[in-house]
Amino acid sequence: MSTELTPAERIETKILLLRGQKVILDRDLAVLYGVPTGNLKRAVLRNAERFPEDFMFVLDSQEVTNLICQIGISSSSWGGTRHAPMAFTEQGVAMLSSVLNSSRAIQVNVAIMRAFVRLRQILASHADLARKLDELEKKYDGQFRVVFEALRQLMTPHDDPPRSRIGFASDHATSSAGQ
Repeated sequence: MSTELTPAERIETKILLLRGQKVILDRDLAVLYGVPTGNLKRAVLRNAERFPEDFMFVLDSQEVTNLICQIGISSSSWGGTRHAPMAFTEQGVAMLSSVLNSSRAIQVNVAIMRAFVRLRQILASHADLARKLDELEKKYDGQFRVVFEALRQLMTPHDDPPRSRIGFASDHATSSAGQ
């Protein structure tokens, strides 16, 4: 059994790619730090000079809409988030430990920094694998072309197919005509 405060796998699932940067949302950080999201946001706003745009940014309305659709953050119309979420880059997360200043914040920050480093290593190894595959393909003739194409397809991320709607469709025309 792991004695870590926050498992790395749990943190890695919270890292998103927004505006071309790996970020963690304020609500996920608040859960990890064990503080209410509002308290985290207030601490950041009180120390705004520590969080330039490359450390933290507020999501625009389109990004919020996309997140509501993709990962199910609650919308303000359903009693959820009233303010746009803040997204923290790796540097912004590091700065949070000085703003929140608790032993838990320091421990969580160490775990988050390790998760960011691990993701960078995974991405680097993926790029290295793609480079080696290119070298092998140049080395061998056309008889292995199918194998190389299959490997490239496995390495390429695919978009999930659109989900079908859940629930019942009512046909008002037939139900009202029969009555």
